[in-house]
Amino acid sequence: MSLEHVTHEYTGDRRLISLVTLIVANILPLIGVLFYDWDVAALVVLYWSENLVLGFYTLAKMLVTSPVGGVFSGLFFLIHYGGFCAVHGLFIVTLLVDPEADVLAGGQTWPFFFVFVELLVDVVSFVLAQAPTQWLWAFAALFISHGVSFVLNFLQAREREKTALNALMTAPYGRIIVMHIAVILGAMAITALGQPLFMLLILVVLKTAVDIALHLREHQRLAAGGNTAST
Repeated sequence: MSLEHVTHEYTGDRRLISLVTLIVANILPLIGVLFYDWDVAALVVLYWSENLVLGFYTLAKMLVTSPVGGVFSGLFFLIHYGGFCAVHGLFIVTLLVDPEADVLAGGQTWPFFFVFVELLVDVVSFVLAQAPTQWLWAFAALFISHGVSFVLNFLQAREREKTALNALMTAPYGRIIVMHIAVILGAMAITALGQPLFMLLILVVLKTAVDIALHLREHQRLAAGGNTAST
């Protein structure tokens, strides 16, 4: 398969490998539900943590796209997106994990707008302190899945040549809104019903289906020559 073919079509090995790694990463939560008694909180916090993975690779894409401009834009993105993820994570923790969780026990001491990054560090530290080993493996699988897509699509298939910094900075927000409206509404319904097993499995399947649809839409658009950001 030539590089030219890879660049202009989202087909063949590139599409297959990206989709397989994405599906495998989404299967691990099924294992958690079936064999490790994961509840809806474990699932939703895992899906929230994927936003951190998106943020990491978005920063990497910004630096690849513009090594100089990416530093300044990346700093703004870190503060803005970090604060967005922090508030989102704090909401999920207090809603589903522990309503009395003292996530901010140490207070906010970082200067200026970096307080939002500090809040994110506090939320992540709380989540990691509660996370079992199996949950960490599922998070690692999400990180690897997005890493495979980053290498195959953004670097090797030259999607970086069809993206701009502004598009990269805004791309994660749209994905979060679509994904987490569906996930949180589903989680609330499951909690109200007493968290039956079949509903937890449906939530995993729903998230996987939305993930695949968003993934295909973004990369097919770029393959067709659209100027957008990939995930």
